[in-house]
Amino acid sequence: MPSVLARRYDDEQPCVAHWDAGYWTSVRRATPSELRAVSVAVEGLPYLAPGLVDLQINGYQGRTFTDPTRRLTVDDVWEMTRALAADGITSYCPTLTTHARATLLHGVAVIASAFADSDAHRSCFAGIHLEGPYISAEDGPRGAHPAEHCRAPDWGEFEVLQEAARGTIRIVTLSPEYPGACGFIERLVERGVLVAIGHTGAACEQIADAVSAGARLSTHLGNGAHARIRRHPNYIWEQLADDRLTASLIVDGHHLPPSVVRSFVRSKTAERCVLVSDITSLGGMPPGRYETGLGAVEVLDDGRLVVAGQREFLAGAARPMLDAIRNVMRFAGVGRAEAIDMASTRPARLVGAAVPRLEPGAPADFVLFDPRAFDADAGTDPPRVAATYRRGLPVYQANAS
Repeated sequence: MPSVLARRYDDEQPCVAHWDAGYWTSVRRATPSELRAVSVAVEGLPYLAPGLVDLQINGYQGRTFTDPTRRLTVDDVWEMTRALAADGITSYCPTLTTHARATLLHGVAVIASAFADSDAHRSCFAGIHLEGPYISAEDGPRGAHPAEHCRAPDWGEFEVLQEAARGTIRIVTLSPEYPGACGFIERLVERGVLVAIGHTGAACEQIADAVSAGARLSTHLGNGAHARIRRHPNYIWEQLADDRLTASLIVDGHHLPPSVVRSFVRSKTAERCVLVSDITSLGGMPPGRYETGLGAVEVLDDGRLVVAGQREFLAGAARPMLDAIRNVMRFAGVGRAEAIDMASTRPARLVGAAVPRLEPGAPADFVLFDPRAFDADAGTDPPRVAATYRRGLPVYQANAS
């Protein structure tokens, strides 16, 4: 039976974890003799942490889930999935953004097909996140989403998309500013879909009504908003104040200033915050202008990804979840265990996916972090991943040739 000797991410205690057929069979304290056998000090052991679960991945390494100019293929989905393992991602939500119905239909159908091949494939899949098209068409709230495709909620259209997705659309991000939005939300909730408020210019009353109708998530709170809004009340305060809403946060160092991250986490508490990367196909690309499925965007010299022609409205993110873990620790004073939970167990529970807990019976989806990944002298560097395992199988090893 395979096993691993490491330090737990939550209490730093050395442990031995065994798994079989993809699930933990035991996770226990390591004995002195087991530690002596490996001739490594406790401080030299890697950290054992649950696998990271990202609810918002738009694309990766030159590929995207929403692009009418280059039709998505099953191979594209798997290339992205394999690459994400290097960032500690064990499951995620492929995210389709606002576009024409034909583009969305093709995308959801290909994603559903890719993850239906086998149990191993399905284990990587936390469901599709449909971010739009039912969002605000106003400049600012719509972000980089094309205005011509922003539209009011359409139940008939959603049913067509969900059928093409084989019932795997798990999250819908929408703006409740449209007439009939609350009824649409109620129908989504009845069918087990997590409703998120995002890319909105809605009035406070509309936000409150949406939450009463069943919305339970704020998509990247503080982003997808007007550059200037009324001091108070406004749609950010309204979402921040409602304890029924969990807030997803992009903590890449560009989307939210440190003081805003700190204020959001203090207000919501870490238990009602989850981290998302919102990473796009242009992550890591050199500075310049690019044409994408969302239109023209620019990678700036400082690594920010923005709507082309200005420097204010962001067009997604370029950094992986690992940066968010480091930054939320730095910006909000969140401890290591809390930060990792915000990027792993909490998003999994929120979306109803398998939760990668370190306990018998849970899926053996885990990350081994470098022994020095969380040392004080690591500065702003993201924590280094030594290995990633999905259902007990190694899918990334840093030292692999």
